[in-house]
Amino acid sequence: MRLISFLLAASALLATGCRVAAPAEPTASTPLPAAFTPQGTTTDTLHAGAQPWRQFFQDPALTALIDTALHQNLDLQIAMQRVETARAQYLVRRGALLPTVSAAASASGDRFGRYTLNGVGNFDTNLSPNIDGQQRIPGPVTPEFFVGLRSSWEIDIWGKLKQRRRAAYLRVLASEQGRYLVTTNVVAEVARLYYELLTADNQLAVLDRNIAFQQEALKLMRIQKLAGRATELAVQQFAAQVARTESLAHEARQRITEAETGLNQLLGRYPRTITRGQPLPQQVLPERLRAGVPATALLRRPDVRQAELELQASRADVDAARAAFLPALTLTPYLGFNSYRTATLFDPTSLAYGALAGLTGPLLNRAQFKADFRLATAGSYEAYYRYQQSLQTGFREVVNGLQGLENYRAASAARQQEVELLNKAVATSNKLFVAGYATYLEVITAQRSVLEAELSLAESRQAQLQQSVGLYRALGGGWQ
Repeated sequence: MRLISFLLAASALLATGCRVAAPAEPTASTPLPAAFTPQGTTTDTLHAGAQPWRQFFQDPALTALIDTALHQNLDLQIAMQRVETARAQYLVRRGALLPTVSAAASASGDRFGRYTLNGVGNFDTNLSPNIDGQQRIPGPVTPEFFVGLRSSWEIDIWGKLKQRRRAAYLRVLASEQGRYLVTTNVVAEVARLYYELLTADNQLAVLDRNIAFQQEALKLMRIQKLAGRATELAVQQFAAQVARTESLAHEARQRITEAETGLNQLLGRYPRTITRGQPLPQQVLPERLRAGVPATALLRRPDVRQAELELQASRADVDAARAAFLPALTLTPYLGFNSYRTATLFDPTSLAYGALAGLTGPLLNRAQFKADFRLATAGSYEAYYRYQQSLQTGFREVVNGLQGLENYRAASAARQQEVELLNKAVATSNKLFVAGYATYLEVITAQRSVLEAELSLAESRQAQLQQSVGLYRALGGGWQ
């Protein structure tokens, strides 16, 4: 105990000359606003981020796809292994606080020179009248046998090892948040591709219907030509319009293929037909979000949580790097049987034990410690800025999602009205053409306009659904 007290006192004395000043705090960023709107309201009637995805998405076919993806997605499997890696690192850091105990068995042989301290000492010992029998030292080669336990234990005086353990523990939690982030992204990506698939289905149905109408118009135009009421130019214009619509249909089929293969990859399987639910026009939109979502909703986002935990871990790294400049106290005890004869090795009188306490601290050439401290400090600054960046990114995504829901809802309603009016215009143009009051160009223009409007309406509905998915992900939804 006196030895340890002496070493602790010496360590405290050395520490006064080895302390390193704490790094300066990073420059503070702009404070986070209280809410996502200038009105400053803090009510969120929907709590979208906290809603389970089974409640947020109303389509059973979509929820079935998400459920499959959460069980088979390869990105999630990789994320789970990252968690296991972080846990293994934590076990290493936690074990460093405990003493290591090793079983040891060693054998050696030494031939000491005649004019050496050990050589003269052994010769003189064997001539002593107090030494006889098994106590005589063998020669000329003197063996040494040991069987027992050896231990090493660094006493964590300054908290260096505890800070490393804390950093490793925080990174385990951060890796868990990283897994939740992957879960959120997988849920959102499955929903995005599903709505993209429904949009392509809807557009293909619109194109096929318009192809049928246009082919009927082409037949009528050919009849009109035979009757002398239309020219070959009109027939060619109608035929070109049919060919253009057919090319758009082939592009829609390709988009369907790409959406299906993308979904199947997210589901961790090879391409197969995707089961659809309600078509795009019948998809149920989530409830209307009030624009007064509080900014604290960002704290549910896994990327914000992960960045915050990484920031705390990096600060623990800085504390550990500072403590590395201070002296380290290490105890190395041993216990076992020690003898220079195998016959007496396990004799009770051959039991030996001892301990060595060592105090070491860097004085010269501290470049490695300085480099580790600078790396930890830079990592701490980087983690702080990443945390601020994640908050700003989340704020931007939520604001875009809130505004996008309202804007695309209004745009979809206006385009629905446009489609209805243009459908009436097509019917009117056909009647006028038959009666001779409209030209074929007016009929073609009306048909092309309604086709473009219907395709645009499908894209507007898709954008509206995508905005709801994006807002759900921005508010940290998709993981429980």
